[in-house]
Amino acid sequence: MIDVDAIATAVDACPSVVRRATGRGVEVASYLPGRRVEGIRTGDGRVEVHVEVRYGVPLPLAADEIRAAVVACTPGVDVDVVIAELDVEVSP
Repeated sequence: MIDVDAIATAVDACPSVVRRATGRGVEVASYLPGRRVEGIRTGDGRVEVHVEVRYGVPLPLAADEIRAAVVACTPGVDVDVVIAELDVEVSP
């Protein structure tokens, strides 16, 4: 069984991740009894993670970091990482 809470904790701990993204148009979430975990979708031995990452981090490295974090807590799953947004700080 895939532990969605463990995946969320692992993804949130990645230095390149600003937050998990919920999707545009179609919500990305896992539904658990009485709540939902945004930014993570599971099914058929796959985990799909949608995130907003920090600007300046090379996107392939961010995806590798997130994928490794998910596999570390949920071995044997295939992981798809969707970088949905970049966090770009704008100076005043």
